[in-house]
Amino acid sequence: MSVAIAGGGPGGLLLGYLLARARIEVTVLESRSDFDRDFRGDSLHPYTLELLDRLGLAEDLLELDHFKARSFRFHTPAGVYRAADYDRLRSPYGYVALMPQVRFLDFLAERASALPSFTLRTNAKVTGLLEAGDGTVTGVRHRGGELAASVVVGADGRFSTVRRPAGPAARSLGATTDLLWFRLPRSPGDPPDADLDLYFGRDAYVGVLGGVRDWQVGYSIEKGAYPALRERGVEPIRAFVRERVPWLADRAHLLADFSQTTLLSVDISRVDRWHRPGLLLLGDAAHVISPVGGNGILMAIQDAVAAANRLVPAFRRGGVTAADLAGVQADRIRAIERVQADQVRVERRAAAARARGRGTAPPKLLKYLFAVPAVRTWGARGNAYGPFPPQLDESLLSS
Repeated sequence: MSVAIAGGGPGGLLLGYLLARARIEVTVLESRSDFDRDFRGDSLHPYTLELLDRLGLAEDLLELDHFKARSFRFHTPAGVYRAADYDRLRSPYGYVALMPQVRFLDFLAERASALPSFTLRTNAKVTGLLEAGDGTVTGVRHRGGELAASVVVGADGRFSTVRRPAGPAARSLGATTDLLWFRLPRSPGDPPDADLDLYFGRDAYVGVLGGVRDWQVGYSIEKGAYPALRERGVEPIRAFVRERVPWLADRAHLLADFSQTTLLSVDISRVDRWHRPGLLLLGDAAHVISPVGGNGILMAIQDAVAAANRLVPAFRRGGVTAADLAGVQADRIRAIERVQADQVRVERRAAAARARGRGTAPPKLLKYLFAVPAVRTWGARGNAYGPFPPQLDESLLSS
């Protein structure tokens, strides 16, 4: 009995590690030669750090360079509001660890590869599925050959090559914004309390994420507006940064042209059915999460936990059934629906505000809510753990 996982992202690698700990033969097929991507999610939430602590991995992981974000703030024309205080959580990890995703993935791959039943194949893009006569998925075709498996897991992102031949199409729930990401260097004089910050203007907002050596800056644009923005050049972006993020004004000129940027087309979508006999979809392959809240990695990690909780006992009983695969979606669907519904509401409010010319800042009422410490703790807890967070089964810890 074996598992083939398409995609070496956080969800795929963590699931591979958990299965290999349980002595299940698992192969992760990664399309690229390494995990080095730029401007992917870098947020490791307290849930993830606590999980890694239970697995005996957190201490070593946090020896790698990372930035501890302890609060989340809104900067509006009417003032600055802290929306979440992570250091108020009852957790040894009262912060969001911002770490380049390549470092996290390399770490997971190294730890998983030390387990005898784990195999990582790079340059192994999955191109199709192997199927039995009754339609049950029995393995994958990949660049270089074929691989038979008792279960195939599609964890290969929003443009999943596993999902396409499997049939289910993702249903868009409505995103109205895209993000243009770039980096600016860190300076010794930068605000020490700058962690995770949103700076609002009339027609756009900028997200600033802390890092050890630089800042990730995400400039929001109306969906589909990128070609027109390119025509105007980068000066409107630099001008927005100079006006709304004045402590970065002395570096705004370092954004010289669009070659220094990466366009992230924001999407909120999911497939109605994440499984069929022999196949399970997880993470963005099943449900695309907007960058709002920075919890895409968190949702993928929690999908992996839910999958391991179902798959490991099933393999120990003798084999994975269609009901076991359906159970993973049943365990996770409420959380995903809740997160995506919240994100759709944010998108609709932003679109309505742009249409009325009232700017993109959140309602002024939030000023009074965020003044209450308990509200900031509640906000931190909701973002740190997500709704209905799954707990790793104790039997998997002793494997």
